[in-house]
Amino acid sequence: MPATLESAPVPGSLYKLVVNSPEEAVRTIRDRLGENAKVISVRSLASGGLRSLFSRPQLEVVAQVALPPPPPAPAPVVVDPPAESAAVSASAVPGTRIRGTAPAAPHLPDLLRRGGLSEPMLARLESSREWPVIMGRPLHQSFADVARELRRQHEVRPERPLPARSAFLGSPGSGRTTALCKWLAGEVFRRARMGVVVKAEFDRPNPGEQLAVYCEALGLPVVNHPAPLPELTGNEFLYADLPGLSLRSPAENRAHARFLESENIAGRILVLNAAYDTATLRDGYVAGRDLGATHVVFTHLDEVGQWGKLWDFLLDGELSPLFFSTGPSLTGDCEEDVISAILRKTLPSS
Repeated sequence: MPATLESAPVPGSLYKLVVNSPEEAVRTIRDRLGENAKVISVRSLASGGLRSLFSRPQLEVVAQVALPPPPPAPAPVVVDPPAESAAVSASAVPGTRIRGTAPAAPHLPDLLRRGGLSEPMLARLESSREWPVIMGRPLHQSFADVARELRRQHEVRPERPLPARSAFLGSPGSGRTTALCKWLAGEVFRRARMGVVVKAEFDRPNPGEQLAVYCEALGLPVVNHPAPLPELTGNEFLYADLPGLSLRSPAENRAHARFLESENIAGRILVLNAAYDTATLRDGYVAGRDLGATHVVFTHLDEVGQWGKLWDFLLDGELSPLFFSTGPSLTGDCEEDVISAILRKTLPSS
């Protein structure tokens, strides 16, 4: 009969927990089995039949309660069949006791993959000097160590300030104009800066009614290119909203390049829709880089379940992250501390 953890856990015993997420596993192990409990194994449990079409796979986590003295010689592993429908609740932890097994290395990489980290990013972590130490710690401590390592790798990248004259670039559907509006709200309300907004169309439509009304509410003038652009004084800014980029034909973006060069636009902010697949994101990244992009903004993150795929762009890409857009609001839903935001979404307790 499956054992529960309503009473104190027995030192040295192993418990099989069926949980819904890595976060739930870390929280339950820490609260029910103690700070020094170790994870022995982790595997995904897929639901059978029609249920698998509408539910996320659960995790089966085997954890061992810390032993005061060194354990005796291990006996063969005896594992009872897992309870199929069990999920961890506040009142009781469903599980099956497992008799005598030797501790094995925690399956931290499996949990990181479930958080969306790519194989190249995992390889990058595994090549660090700290990795053997990280793998030897209890799971919740390992996650904290991984978070510190990812933050350290980001902090060694040079910080690039945003120039006063900057343009927002992005393919149709990227949320480019909404991202500009969010940034304008931050400039006016939080950083107390004023300036001018430029609307350009070239040979492509770039509807600007929403932007014009929004800028009027903020007290910002809008200049429609090709009208002459004003010179900036003091702490003023100039932000340009350009038509959608072509991801298939770089030649179609020549008008963008001419505008950026002729108007001395030093800051070039690439806006990418994070809900797109990784291949499309890379195509957009290349198109922006070809136009000399300096910064990157990821939008539609409220529609993305796994943010881990963005680590490759944040750590391996050349562009400096400006902010994450996490919702449709024009004056909010904006994360400027992008590293803290992505750590919260990809690593428990970070």
